Amino acid sequence: MRPRGYVRITLGSLTAALGALLVFGGGPTAGRLLPAQLETVETEPSYRWVSFGHAEGHLALRDSPAGAFSPDSSQLAVASGDKVLLQSLGGSGAASVLHPRVALVKDFEIRSASFLAPTRLLILGNGLVETKKGMPPRTPELAFQWDTAADKVSGKVSSLGAEGGTGPAHYFPAIRYVAMAKGNTFDLWNPLDGRMGRVTIPPLTQPVNLYSFSPDGHWLLLAQFATSSQPNPVVVRLSEHQFVDSLDGHRGAVLSMEFSRDNKKVVTACEDGKVRVFSVPDWKLVETLEGHSGPVHRAEFSADGKWLVSGGEDQTVRVWSADNGKLLQTLQEPREPVLSVAFSPDGRSIAASTEKTVLIWQRQP
Repeated sequence: MRPRGYVRITLGSLTAALGALLVFGGGPTAGRLLPAQLETVETEPSYRWVSFGHAEGHLALRDSPAGAFSPDSSQLAVASGDKVLLQSLGGSGAASVLHPRVALVKDFEIRSASFLAPTRLLILGNGLVETKKGMPPRTPELAFQWDTAADKVSGKVSSLGAEGGTGPAHYFPAIRYVAMAKGNTFDLWNPLDGRMGRVTIPPLTQPVNLYSFSPDGHWLLLAQFATSSQPNPVVVRLSEHQFVDSLDGHRGAVLSMEFSRDNKKVVTACEDGKVRVFSVPDWKLVETLEGHSGPVHRAEFSADGKWLVSGGEDQTVRVWSADNGKLLQTLQEPREPVLSVAFSPDGRSIAASTEKTVLIWQRQP
Protein backbone atom coordinates (compact mmCIF):
# COMPACT_ATOMS: atom_id res chain seq x y z
CA MET A 1 0.00 0.00 0.00
CA ARG A 2 2.95 2.40 0.51
CA PRO A 3 5.45 3.64 -2.08
CA ARG A 4 9.10 2.75 -1.81
CA GLY A 5 11.74 4.61 0.18
CA TYR A 6 12.83 8.18 -0.28
CA VAL A 7 15.88 9.53 -2.07
CA ARG A 8 17.18 13.07 -2.09
CA ILE A 9 16.29 14.85 -5.31
CA THR A 10 18.84 17.18 -6.90
CA LEU A 11 18.20 19.47 -9.83
CA GLY A 12 20.00 17.13 -12.20
CA SER A 13 18.19 13.99 -11.09
CA LEU A 14 14.80 15.71 -11.08
CA THR A 15 15.29 17.22 -14.54
CA ALA A 16 16.54 13.92 -15.94
CA ALA A 17 13.64 12.07 -14.38
CA LEU A 18 11.12 14.52 -15.81
CA GLY A 19 12.57 14.18 -19.28
CA ALA A 20 12.46 10.39 -19.08
CA LEU A 21 8.86 10.37 -17.91
CA LEU A 22 7.26 12.29 -20.77
CA VAL A 23 4.57 10.15 -22.36
CA PHE A 24 3.42 10.94 -25.90
CA GLY A 25 0.93 9.81 -27.46
CA GLY A 26 -22.94 9.54 -13.53
CA GLY A 27 -26.53 9.94 -13.73
CA PRO A 28 -28.55 9.50 -16.92
CA THR A 29 -27.64 13.04 -18.01
CA ALA A 30 -23.91 12.75 -17.27
CA GLY A 31 -22.83 12.68 -20.91
CA ARG A 32 -25.63 14.73 -22.44
CA LEU A 33 -24.34 17.52 -24.65
CA LEU A 34 -25.98 20.84 -25.40
CA PRO A 35 -26.36 22.32 -28.89
CA ALA A 36 -23.47 24.52 -29.82
CA GLN A 37 -23.88 28.24 -29.22
CA LEU A 38 -21.60 31.22 -29.77
CA GLU A 39 -20.65 33.16 -26.65
CA THR A 40 -20.00 36.88 -26.25
CA VAL A 41 -17.03 38.15 -28.26
CA GLU A 42 -15.19 41.11 -26.71
CA THR A 43 -12.81 41.82 -29.59
CA GLU A 44 -12.46 40.37 -33.05
CA PRO A 45 -10.34 37.20 -32.63
CA SER A 46 -8.70 35.14 -35.34
CA TYR A 47 -10.54 32.18 -33.82
CA ARG A 48 -13.68 31.84 -31.75
CA TRP A 49 -14.57 29.26 -29.14
CA VAL A 50 -18.03 27.72 -29.49
CA SER A 51 -19.88 25.76 -26.83
CA PHE A 52 -19.52 22.01 -27.36
CA GLY A 53 -21.55 20.87 -24.37
CA HIS A 54 -21.40 20.02 -20.70
CA ALA A 55 -21.20 17.02 -18.39
CA GLU A 56 -22.15 16.44 -14.76
CA GLY A 57 -19.06 16.13 -12.57
CA HIS A 58 -15.84 18.07 -12.11
CA LEU A 59 -12.21 18.32 -13.12
CA ALA A 60 -9.33 18.56 -10.64
CA LEU A 61 -10.44 21.48 -8.47
CA ARG A 62 -7.20 21.77 -6.47
CA ASP A 63 -4.75 20.75 -9.22
CA SER A 64 -4.11 21.61 -12.83
CA PRO A 65 -6.99 20.11 -14.83
CA ALA A 66 -4.84 19.89 -17.99
CA GLY A 67 -4.15 16.22 -17.21
CA ALA A 68 -7.85 15.44 -17.65
CA PHE A 69 -7.34 15.68 -21.42
CA SER A 70 -6.01 12.59 -23.19
CA PRO A 71 -2.58 13.05 -24.86
CA ASP A 72 -4.18 13.17 -28.32
CA SER A 73 -6.92 15.60 -27.15
CA SER A 74 -9.68 13.19 -28.19
CA GLN A 75 -11.14 12.62 -24.69
CA LEU A 76 -11.76 14.44 -21.42
CA ALA A 77 -11.91 12.57 -18.09
CA VAL A 78 -14.64 13.96 -15.81
CA ALA A 79 -14.87 12.78 -12.18
CA SER A 80 -18.39 12.24 -10.87
CA GLY A 81 -18.69 10.63 -7.43
CA ASP A 82 -17.33 7.10 -7.77
CA LYS A 83 -17.38 7.17 -11.59
CA VAL A 84 -15.27 8.66 -14.38
CA LEU A 85 -16.97 9.91 -17.51
CA LEU A 86 -14.80 9.69 -20.64
CA GLN A 87 -16.19 12.46 -22.80
CA SER A 88 -15.38 12.25 -26.49
CA LEU A 89 -14.34 15.59 -27.99
CA GLY A 90 -15.08 14.62 -31.57
CA GLY A 91 -18.12 13.90 -33.68
CA SER A 92 -21.32 13.63 -31.66
CA GLY A 93 -19.51 13.90 -28.35
CA ALA A 94 -20.45 10.41 -27.15
CA ALA A 95 -19.41 9.41 -23.64
CA SER A 96 -18.57 6.21 -21.78
CA VAL A 97 -18.60 5.62 -18.03
CA LEU A 98 -15.87 3.90 -16.01
CA HIS A 99 -16.41 2.48 -12.50
CA PRO A 100 -13.06 2.49 -10.65
CA ARG A 101 -13.16 0.24 -7.59
CA VAL A 102 -10.71 -0.41 -4.74
CA ALA A 103 -10.83 -3.67 -2.78
CA LEU A 104 -12.19 -3.30 0.78
CA VAL A 105 -13.05 0.38 0.21
CA LYS A 106 -16.63 1.53 -0.13
CA ASP A 107 -18.17 4.93 -0.79
CA PHE A 108 -15.08 5.74 -2.84
CA GLU A 109 -15.10 9.36 -4.02
CA ILE A 110 -12.83 10.35 -6.89
CA ARG A 111 -11.10 13.70 -6.47
CA SER A 112 -9.37 13.75 -9.83
CA ALA A 113 -8.74 11.62 -12.92
CA SER A 114 -5.72 12.46 -15.09
CA PHE A 115 -4.30 10.77 -18.17
CA LEU A 116 -0.82 9.25 -17.84
CA ALA A 117 -1.04 7.59 -21.27
CA PRO A 118 -3.73 7.18 -23.98
CA THR A 119 -5.48 4.34 -22.10
CA ARG A 120 -4.17 4.90 -18.57
CA LEU A 121 -5.65 7.18 -15.89
CA LEU A 122 -4.24 8.27 -12.54
CA ILE A 123 -7.09 8.21 -10.01
CA LEU A 124 -6.87 10.16 -6.74
CA GLY A 125 -9.57 9.84 -4.08
CA ASN A 126 -10.61 8.25 -0.79
CA GLY A 127 -13.42 6.32 0.83
CA LEU A 128 -14.42 4.20 3.84
CA VAL A 129 -12.58 1.03 4.80
CA GLU A 130 -14.93 -1.91 5.24
CA THR A 131 -14.85 -3.37 8.78
CA LYS A 132 -16.87 -6.01 10.59
CA LYS A 133 -18.09 -3.60 13.27
CA GLY A 134 -18.00 0.01 14.33
CA MET A 135 -17.70 3.16 12.24
CA PRO A 136 -15.56 2.47 9.18
CA PRO A 137 -12.48 4.72 9.10
CA ARG A 138 -11.83 7.11 6.25
CA THR A 139 -8.87 6.11 4.08
CA PRO A 140 -5.88 8.37 3.49
CA GLU A 141 -5.67 9.58 -0.10
CA LEU A 142 -5.49 6.62 -2.44
CA ALA A 143 -3.79 6.69 -5.82
CA PHE A 144 -3.86 4.04 -8.52
CA GLN A 145 -3.79 3.61 -12.28
CA TRP A 146 -6.91 2.61 -14.18
CA ASP A 147 -6.86 0.89 -17.57
CA THR A 148 -9.58 2.64 -19.58
CA ALA A 149 -9.68 -0.03 -22.30
CA ALA A 150 -10.19 -2.94 -19.88
CA ASP A 151 -11.99 -0.84 -17.21
CA LYS A 152 -9.91 -2.31 -14.40
CA VAL A 153 -7.14 -1.34 -11.99
CA SER A 154 -3.59 -1.54 -13.30
CA GLY A 155 -0.84 -2.22 -10.77
CA LYS A 156 -0.97 -1.50 -7.04
CA VAL A 157 -3.00 0.94 -4.97
CA SER A 158 -0.77 3.42 -3.13
CA SER A 159 -1.65 5.18 0.12
CA LEU A 160 -0.38 8.78 0.06
CA GLY A 161 0.42 10.56 3.29
CA ALA A 162 -0.61 7.61 5.44
CA GLU A 163 1.83 8.64 8.18
CA GLY A 164 -0.02 11.94 8.62
CA GLY A 165 1.12 15.53 8.73
CA THR A 166 1.17 16.08 4.98
CA GLY A 167 -1.08 18.37 3.01
CA PRO A 168 -3.34 17.12 0.21
CA ALA A 169 -1.66 15.34 -2.69
CA HIS A 170 -1.41 17.40 -5.87
CA TYR A 171 -0.75 16.03 -9.34
CA PHE A 172 1.37 18.14 -11.70
CA PRO A 173 0.79 16.97 -15.29
CA ALA A 174 3.74 18.93 -16.71
CA ILE A 175 6.26 16.98 -14.60
CA ARG A 176 4.24 13.76 -14.14
CA TYR A 177 4.67 13.78 -10.38
CA VAL A 178 2.30 13.78 -7.42
CA ALA A 179 3.54 16.12 -4.67
CA MET A 180 2.75 16.32 -0.94
CA ALA A 181 3.90 19.13 1.36
CA LYS A 182 4.94 18.72 5.00
CA GLY A 183 6.52 21.74 6.66
CA ASN A 184 9.47 22.76 4.49
CA THR A 185 9.61 19.39 2.73
CA PHE A 186 7.94 18.35 -0.53
CA ASP A 187 7.62 14.65 -1.25
CA LEU A 188 7.37 13.68 -4.92
CA TRP A 189 5.90 10.40 -6.17
CA ASN A 190 6.11 9.08 -9.69
CA PRO A 191 2.89 7.12 -10.39
CA LEU A 192 4.42 5.42 -13.42
CA ASP A 193 7.21 3.57 -11.61
CA GLY A 194 6.55 4.21 -7.89
CA ARG A 195 9.80 6.06 -7.24
CA MET A 196 9.80 8.77 -4.60
CA GLY A 197 11.99 11.76 -3.88
CA ARG A 198 12.16 14.62 -1.43
CA VAL A 199 12.91 18.33 -1.82
CA THR A 200 13.66 20.35 1.33
CA ILE A 201 13.62 24.17 1.40
CA PRO A 202 15.50 25.27 4.58
CA PRO A 203 14.33 28.94 4.55
CA LEU A 204 10.67 27.88 4.50
CA THR A 205 9.53 28.22 8.12
CA GLN A 206 5.75 27.94 7.74
CA PRO A 207 3.37 25.75 5.75
CA VAL A 208 2.17 26.84 2.32
CA ASN A 209 -1.18 25.99 0.81
CA LEU A 210 -0.24 26.62 -2.83
CA TYR A 211 2.85 25.65 -4.79
CA SER A 212 3.85 24.95 -8.38
CA PHE A 213 6.87 23.29 -10.04
CA SER A 214 8.23 24.45 -13.39
CA PRO A 215 8.16 21.87 -16.23
CA ASP A 216 11.97 21.89 -16.48
CA GLY A 217 12.46 21.20 -12.75
CA HIS A 218 14.42 24.42 -12.12
CA TRP A 219 11.88 26.43 -10.10
CA LEU A 220 9.32 26.10 -7.33
CA LEU A 221 6.75 28.81 -6.57
CA LEU A 222 5.26 29.11 -3.07
CA ALA A 223 2.13 31.05 -2.04
CA GLN A 224 -0.62 31.23 0.57
CA PHE A 225 1.73 31.10 3.56
CA ALA A 226 -0.15 29.89 6.63
CA THR A 227 0.76 32.68 9.06
CA SER A 228 1.50 35.58 6.72
CA SER A 229 -0.68 38.18 5.03
CA GLN A 230 1.95 38.68 2.29
CA PRO A 231 0.14 37.83 -0.98
CA ASN A 232 3.14 37.75 -3.32
CA PRO A 233 4.44 34.28 -4.26
CA VAL A 234 8.05 33.42 -3.46
CA VAL A 235 10.42 31.95 -6.05
CA VAL A 236 12.70 29.03 -5.09
CA ARG A 237 15.67 27.96 -7.21
CA LEU A 238 15.68 24.19 -6.78
CA SER A 239 19.41 23.81 -7.47
CA GLU A 240 20.09 25.92 -4.36
CA HIS A 241 16.99 25.07 -2.30
CA GLN A 242 16.79 28.80 -1.51
CA PHE A 243 14.44 31.77 -1.99
CA VAL A 244 15.71 33.93 -4.86
CA ASP A 245 12.87 36.33 -5.75
CA SER A 246 9.13 37.04 -5.52
CA LEU A 247 6.24 37.78 -7.89
CA ASP A 248 5.29 41.28 -6.76
CA GLY A 249 2.18 43.37 -7.38
CA HIS A 250 -0.68 41.24 -6.06
CA ARG A 251 -3.42 42.92 -4.00
CA GLY A 252 -5.02 39.77 -2.68
CA ALA A 253 -4.38 36.06 -2.20
CA VAL A 254 -2.98 34.25 -5.22
CA LEU A 255 -5.35 31.38 -6.06
CA SER A 256 -3.34 29.68 -8.81
CA MET A 257 0.04 30.02 -10.54
CA GLU A 258 1.15 28.13 -13.63
CA PHE A 259 4.22 28.06 -15.82
CA SER A 260 4.08 28.08 -19.61
CA ARG A 261 5.27 24.85 -21.23
CA ASP A 262 8.45 26.53 -22.47
CA ASN A 263 9.26 27.73 -18.90
CA LYS A 264 9.49 31.37 -20.07
CA LYS A 265 6.42 32.79 -18.33
CA VAL A 266 4.24 32.38 -15.24
CA VAL A 267 0.56 33.32 -15.00
CA THR A 268 -1.16 33.97 -11.67
CA ALA A 269 -4.87 34.18 -10.84
CA CYS A 270 -5.66 36.46 -7.93
CA GLU A 271 -8.39 37.20 -5.42
CA ASP A 272 -8.18 40.87 -6.49
CA GLY A 273 -9.82 39.98 -9.83
CA LYS A 274 -6.71 40.24 -12.00
CA VAL A 275 -4.61 37.84 -14.05
CA ARG A 276 -0.89 38.64 -14.11
CA VAL A 277 1.88 37.41 -16.39
CA PHE A 278 5.52 37.36 -15.26
CA SER A 279 8.67 36.67 -17.25
CA VAL A 280 11.14 33.93 -16.28
CA PRO A 281 13.87 34.02 -14.97
CA ASP A 282 13.88 37.75 -14.14
CA TRP A 283 10.37 37.51 -12.55
CA LYS A 284 9.20 40.85 -13.93
CA LEU A 285 5.51 41.70 -14.27
CA VAL A 286 4.87 42.00 -18.02
CA GLU A 287 1.05 42.01 -18.27
CA THR A 288 -1.89 42.67 -15.96
CA LEU A 289 -5.12 41.33 -17.47
CA GLU A 290 -8.28 43.02 -16.24
CA GLY A 291 -11.87 42.03 -17.00
CA HIS A 292 -13.12 39.65 -14.31
CA SER A 293 -15.48 41.26 -11.78
CA GLY A 294 -14.44 39.10 -8.84
CA PRO A 295 -11.73 36.69 -7.68
CA VAL A 296 -10.05 34.70 -10.46
CA HIS A 297 -9.71 31.06 -9.40
CA ARG A 298 -7.46 29.75 -12.17
CA ALA A 299 -5.51 30.77 -15.26
CA GLU A 300 -3.46 28.58 -17.61
CA PHE A 301 -1.48 28.87 -20.84
CA SER A 302 -2.27 26.89 -23.97
CA ALA A 303 0.39 24.29 -24.76
CA ASP A 304 1.81 26.39 -27.61
CA GLY A 305 1.88 29.50 -25.40
CA LYS A 306 -0.35 31.57 -27.74
CA TRP A 307 -3.34 31.94 -25.43
CA LEU A 308 -4.35 32.19 -21.81
CA VAL A 309 -7.63 31.05 -20.32
CA SER A 310 -9.01 32.17 -16.96
CA GLY A 311 -12.10 31.42 -14.91
CA GLY A 312 -13.53 33.07 -11.85
CA GLU A 313 -16.17 33.90 -9.31
CA ASP A 314 -18.04 36.05 -11.85
CA GLN A 315 -19.15 32.85 -13.63
CA THR A 316 -17.19 33.58 -16.80
CA VAL A 317 -14.33 32.00 -18.71
CA ARG A 318 -12.09 34.44 -20.56
CA VAL A 319 -9.65 33.80 -23.40
CA TRP A 320 -6.69 36.17 -23.78
CA SER A 321 -3.81 36.68 -26.18
CA ALA A 322 -0.60 35.67 -24.43
CA ASP A 323 1.37 37.96 -26.76
CA ASN A 324 -0.30 41.27 -25.90
CA GLY A 325 -2.76 40.53 -23.09
CA LYS A 326 -5.84 41.42 -25.15
CA LEU A 327 -9.16 39.89 -24.16
CA LEU A 328 -10.29 37.82 -27.13
CA GLN A 329 -13.51 36.23 -25.94
CA THR A 330 -15.75 35.94 -22.90
CA LEU A 331 -17.59 32.64 -22.47
CA GLN A 332 -20.68 33.23 -20.37
CA GLU A 333 -22.40 29.85 -20.24
CA PRO A 334 -21.42 28.90 -16.64
CA ARG A 335 -24.09 29.50 -14.00
CA GLU A 336 -21.78 29.00 -11.01
CA PRO A 337 -18.30 30.22 -10.05
CA VAL A 338 -15.65 28.70 -12.33
CA LEU A 339 -13.00 26.94 -10.23
CA SER A 340 -10.77 25.31 -12.84
CA VAL A 341 -9.91 25.84 -16.53
CA ALA A 342 -7.57 24.22 -19.05
CA PHE A 343 -6.71 23.94 -22.73
CA SER A 344 -6.46 20.58 -24.46
CA PRO A 345 -2.91 19.64 -25.61
CA ASP A 346 -3.74 20.61 -29.22
CA GLY A 347 -5.28 23.93 -28.14
CA ARG A 348 -8.58 23.19 -29.90
CA SER A 349 -10.70 22.67 -26.77
CA ILE A 350 -11.21 24.48 -23.48
CA ALA A 351 -12.68 22.81 -20.41
CA ALA A 352 -13.94 24.67 -17.35
CA SER A 353 -15.21 23.20 -14.11
CA THR A 354 -17.55 24.38 -11.40
CA GLU A 355 -18.09 22.18 -8.36
CA LYS A 356 -20.68 20.07 -10.19
CA THR A 357 -20.44 20.77 -13.92
CA VAL A 358 -17.79 20.62 -16.62
CA LEU A 359 -18.29 22.84 -19.66
CA ILE A 360 -16.48 22.42 -22.96
CA TRP A 361 -15.80 24.79 -25.85
CA GLN A 362 -14.08 24.09 -29.16
CA ARG A 363 -12.11 26.42 -31.39
CA GLN A 364 -13.44 27.34 -34.83
CA PRO A 365 -11.97 29.60 -37.53
